[in-house]
Amino acid sequence: MAYKPVAASFDEAVADIPDGAFLHIGGFGGPGECPSYLIAALARKGVKDLTMAGNHAGRGLEMVMSARQQMSVVLDFPPDFYDPGLLVERGQVRKGILSFPAASGFVEFPFERALRDGKVALELIGQGSLAERIRAARAGIAAFYTPVGVGTVVAEGKEIREFDGVPHILEHALKADYSLIRAHKADRRGNLVYKGTGRTLNATMAGAARITIAEVDEIVELGELDPEAIVTPGPYVQRLVVRPDGPRAWDEPC
Repeated sequence: MAYKPVAASFDEAVADIPDGAFLHIGGFGGPGECPSYLIAALARKGVKDLTMAGNHAGRGLEMVMSARQQMSVVLDFPPDFYDPGLLVERGQVRKGILSFPAASGFVEFPFERALRDGKVALELIGQGSLAERIRAARAGIAAFYTPVGVGTVVAEGKEIREFDGVPHILEHALKADYSLIRAHKADRRGNLVYKGTGRTLNATMAGAARITIAEVDEIVELGELDPEAIVTPGPYVQRLVVRPDGPRAWDEPC
C-alpha cells in the first residue's frame, strides 16, 4: 500500500474543494474533536454554497470567545478552536444536515440566526440516524429503515413502511464530496488513532466521502501505532495534514 499524500499546509489540503461542495465535518461540538485548521483554511479560501453534515452547527468566533471565558472551569477552549460556525458567520454555508443546529436558552448560534433570516436551509436529523446515514455511505449501503423520527418533522417527505407492526422511515446514505476529520496520530499509510472524545463522528465520517482529509497532531512511521489501537484503516483516508506546533489565528495561512 502506498504512502498517503501529506499536504504541506492546510491551504493546500483544501485547495481543490470547490463552491457547492458537500462536506462532512467531524466532531461532536467540542475543541478536542473538531478539524479546526481545515475549517479555518476553508474560511480563508472563501468557498461558497457549502452543504455541511455533522452533529453541531458551530458557535462561531464571537461565541467561542465568550464560552472560553464563561466555561473555563469546566471546559478548555484553546485559542485555535475554530468550528463550523466560522463558515456560517462568513456566509459560506447554504445548507446544514444537522442534529444540533440551535442552542437552548438565551444563546443563538450563527446557524440559527442565518436560518431565521432565510440565508440557510436545514435538514434536521437525530444523532443516531445521522451517524448511521454516514456509516451507510462508507459501507456502500444505499438506504435503511429506522423507527426513529416517525410522526415528527424528520419523517416529512420520506417513505414509511411497517416492520412487525412498527412504522419505519426510509433514510438514505449521506455520501459527501469531502470528509474533514480530526485524529490524534496517523502513520504514513493513513491509519488513524484518536484521543478521548476525538473519535466522535470523525471515525464514522472517514471513508464516507469521495475524499477524506485527516487533520492530525502527528504522523509516525509504520509500525509505531499499536495495531489494536487503530480505529480508521488507511484505505478510508486520502490526504493527511499536520497541525502546527503552536496556535495560529484563523486568518493566518498555515
